[in-house]
Amino acid sequence: MMLIDEAWISEPATQKVCSALTSSGAQALFVGGCVRNALLGAPVSDIDIATDAKPGQIVELAQAAGLRAIPTGIEHGTITVVSAGIPHEVTTFRRDVETDGRRAVVAFSDHVEEDAARRDFTMNALYAQPDGTVLDPLGGLPDLEARLVRFIGTAENRIREDYLRSLRYFRFHAWYGDPDGGFDPDALAAIGANLDGLESLSRERIGAELLKLLASPDPATAVATMRSTGVLARVLPGADDRSLAPLIALEQAAGADPDPVRRLAAIASPDDAATLRLSRSQLQRLIRMREEAQSTTSIAELGYRYGDEGGLHETLLRCAFLEQPWSEDLRRDLHAGAAARFPVQARDLIPNFTGPALGKKLAELEKRWIASGFALSREELLAH
Repeated sequence: MMLIDEAWISEPATQKVCSALTSSGAQALFVGGCVRNALLGAPVSDIDIATDAKPGQIVELAQAAGLRAIPTGIEHGTITVVSAGIPHEVTTFRRDVETDGRRAVVAFSDHVEEDAARRDFTMNALYAQPDGTVLDPLGGLPDLEARLVRFIGTAENRIREDYLRSLRYFRFHAWYGDPDGGFDPDALAAIGANLDGLESLSRERIGAELLKLLASPDPATAVATMRSTGVLARVLPGADDRSLAPLIALEQAAGADPDPVRRLAAIASPDDAATLRLSRSQLQRLIRMREEAQSTTSIAELGYRYGDEGGLHETLLRCAFLEQPWSEDLRRDLHAGAAARFPVQARDLIPNFTGPALGKKLAELEKRWIASGFALSREELLAH
């Protein structure tokens, strides 16, 4: 018998949610990411609970226990139960009635086996009782222990139920798969046979899934496999992932945290990335990174313009494009630029310059100051 013994599962607030359900005879089973991550020793952020109680009953039981119940997805059987400020997604067991490749029509179920069977990967169909006892209705534990990302049942059937699962496969492999174990050949064959289905997905869903993939510690192998199976060209035409692996190596050498937008900038042009319906700020960041990485702006000026952290994005990306190694000299230049302060202010030029002429003169002096390595003083700049 396998047990989960972690602080989140014994948290009184979480146990109170479980007790609210089980007090009526309903089941309360932790499921999905919290169970998977706990067994892998990875951080647990979201707590999902599956139950045979129906949505209306979940609300009644939660309120009877003094807990707040929010019908966040009641049509799909999900109620968010808040206990001591901690949200718990409580969802009724479900089975698929009809699927069209993008969404499913579901019916509520009384059986955990049916709930497990409609999930995507075997490592996501693991459950745990309130005391931490792990339940494995579909035999997914060996896959989890081997870090094998495997579709439940027939891979082709799972994909045709929701074509986004092709992208989710690569995302889960990047986060949880064994990098030395390779990819499940049945999964890759099914993904390759269903490329046309990717056309039915919204660009928003594709963009969100790609960013989750690119946020993993090292997505280079997964993205390369997406390319070789034809998936990358379908979801991001024009993408070129040749600079992704060098970028990740540079990030590791520089001690930089993963940044999915920076990594997307390594493989996609602004025009290609714009099709993913990114947020305005994400697209603006990507455009700036690409432009500066491909410019002749000095590293010190990047630090001056964008700060230590901001300038690091462009510096890493430039090194990846040019196949140059990371060096601490680059960090030193960035820091010097970030610490520099332009010594001339607008009031120093008034009244000799006003309006547009004032802005033009300030820009001219700033350019000279940057070219001097931030060395020219206020007096030296104003003397010309």
